Amino acid sequence: MLFICYPKCTTCQKAQKWLDGSGLKYELRDIKTANPTYEELADWHAKSGLPLKRFFNTSGLLYKSMELKDKLPTMSEEEQLRLLATDGMLVKRPILVDGDRVFVGFKESEWEQLK
Repeated sequence: MLFICYPKCTTCQKAQKWLDGSGLKYELRDIKTANPTYEELADWHAKSGLPLKRFFNTSGLLYKSMELKDKLPTMSEEEQLRLLATDGMLVKRPILVDGDRVFVGFKESEWEQLK
């Protein structure tokens, strides 16, 4: 399993505590220092079945300062993926990748299926 997080994020800390408490093994990756690539994001998006907008950190300062709420609807999926790949702070976190399963954000009820 790959656990992508931002260590200072309280939701990420909560998710990591849940993973540790569940005894699940994972590889930790800091999204700030090792931003997901375009290829990774495209793969995770396809596997997740989620709308691409769910991969954006809509509450983040960078998202707001770039006024992406207004820009995203006019951008192609490829443009959005390329934008996400430019800065980890644009990406919603945590992301947990377990083979063909991808979880974006931490919802304990969803993550329970990993046990």
